[in-house]
Amino acid sequence: MIIPNDNNRYKNMKYNRCGRSGLLLPAVSLGLWHNFGSADSFDNMVEMVETAFNLGITHFDLANNYGPVPGSAEENFGKILKTVLKDCRNEIVVSTKAGYKHWNGPYGDWGSRKYLLSSLDSSLKRLGLEYVDIFYSHRPDPDTPLEETMGALATAVKQGMALYAGISNYGPEQTETASKILKNLGVPCLIHQMKYNMFTRNLENGLIDVLEKEGIGKIAFSPLDQGILTDRYLHGIPKGSRADKGIGFLKPDRITGEIISKVKRLNEIAKARGQSMAQMALAWALKAGRLTSVLIGASSPKQIADNVKALDNSDFSDDKMALIDSILGDE
Repeated sequence: MIIPNDNNRYKNMKYNRCGRSGLLLPAVSLGLWHNFGSADSFDNMVEMVETAFNLGITHFDLANNYGPVPGSAEENFGKILKTVLKDCRNEIVVSTKAGYKHWNGPYGDWGSRKYLLSSLDSSLKRLGLEYVDIFYSHRPDPDTPLEETMGALATAVKQGMALYAGISNYGPEQTETASKILKNLGVPCLIHQMKYNMFTRNLENGLIDVLEKEGIGKIAFSPLDQGILTDRYLHGIPKGSRADKGIGFLKPDRITGEIISKVKRLNEIAKARGQSMAQMALAWALKAGRLTSVLIGASSPKQIADNVKALDNSDFSDDKMALIDSILGDE
């Protein structure tokens, strides 16, 4: 059950300022990439959203292609917005994206003005909203001028379809150029969403410096590397796990002996900290990447509650960070 304007939900969550904006985001946000599609249990979706919101997770992240089928995550979350969250719109941040393929033909992919604004219009209809809080360009388009893609984001904000503009999966130089274009259009870039975790550290190759110079917030997806940075694969690939299914982005060949050896050593550090492997990985990502927020995915309410407990112990000494780096760097 959700009680609107209940101050209790905000007492234990940490909120971080998003870049140099006025917006605060929870340190842990909920991504609806998986388990909110047309083939998933709607009752479980409701329980997960209720659990997340009551724990202070006020940010819910979507994209036009989340499902499967594409668009179904937005449709399902739209139903939750109309029912469970119907009196709580002012307490939540909803984000969506466009940039990956969503429909057939020349206007359903990449970064053209035509695609981005058409997609956002369709997203708003599926969500049942007049606006989203953040609208992202989901990926850079090598064949569309950056001025056109950023111009579409600026139009979305100026027309009231979105409150803020964001980008995702852009490299350092692209990010700096995009930020300058948006500033010139009077719509600063609020946030950058990138993949970041102990094994994927591209953020540290110049991007973090650009984001901090430009005053752009940082939010990471896959902070648990699709479940590798948990205790799930410590003793092989469990039947029914994401890697076992052989679909999606986590393939069995990612679960190598070298990777699991590192995770086992990291897990011993987590135990000594009184945390699960997942909790330590989330806390590490927030600190190492100087992140505004981490985006967790979940398949159950319990998983969400467990992940939020990462904030109970989010401090690392310099020695501990160096030890973790040494493990990650071992060949």
